Amino acid sequence: MFAIIGGTSLLDCRIFSGWTEETVETPFGTVTVKRGDGVVFLQRHGSPPLPPHRIRHRANIAALKELGVHKIVAVNSVGSLTFSLEPGTLLVPDDFVSPWHIETFFDDEMRFMIPVMDGNFAHEVFVACREHTMAVRMGGIYVQTIGPRLETRAEINILKGFGDIVGMTLASEATLAMEMDLPYASICSIDNYCHGIVEVPLTMDEIRANVTRNLSTIESVLDTLITRGLS
Repeated sequence: MFAIIGGTSLLDCRIFSGWTEETVETPFGTVTVKRGDGVVFLQRHGSPPLPPHRIRHRANIAALKELGVHKIVAVNSVGSLTFSLEPGTLLVPDDFVSPWHIETFFDDEMRFMIPVMDGNFAHEVFVACREHTMAVRMGGIYVQTIGPRLETRAEINILKGFGDIVGMTLASEATLAMEMDLPYASICSIDNYCHGIVEVPLTMDEIRANVTRNLSTIESVLDTLITRGLS
């Protein structure tokens, strides 16, 4: 069984509308998931949705481990740090940066983990994306900020020296998944240029419009993964 983790872009996704709801008790809180045939969907923000800096990542990943999930596919909305990565593009990252905010299950024991994303799994997800759009890139660095506000122009000028895309969730999820020995791959939906990358001012209306446009492609990719299953 594998899991799909989604954010606000999947709040009204048609795919999961008929799935059975199930609650899971964890040491970090109660989590609600939707269960399909061989797959579960977890809304990372919960219900009612929490803002990015308050997401209960430990509860989410612990719940998936408790359910017997063996792989996680996440959908993450991101901004582009480079002009060549246009809104509407999908990107499957192979690394991440988040030195200022690191989630862990290892609060009470001396355990260390070398974070490496699963390249074979990421490529499997990339191939599924490529079946539905040519606007997809394999590999790239995700920079996680804390949120909930977007980044300033000055911050973006710094961050574009470290990565390709910016979001507020992937590094926390991926780190915890690795601690639980759960392979984690992400479909990053590039929904906007980051603040200051292009001359046209960034607006929330633009981001929302691009999220809507990208959703149909994301849904097609998820349909393929659900139908095919994951090795």
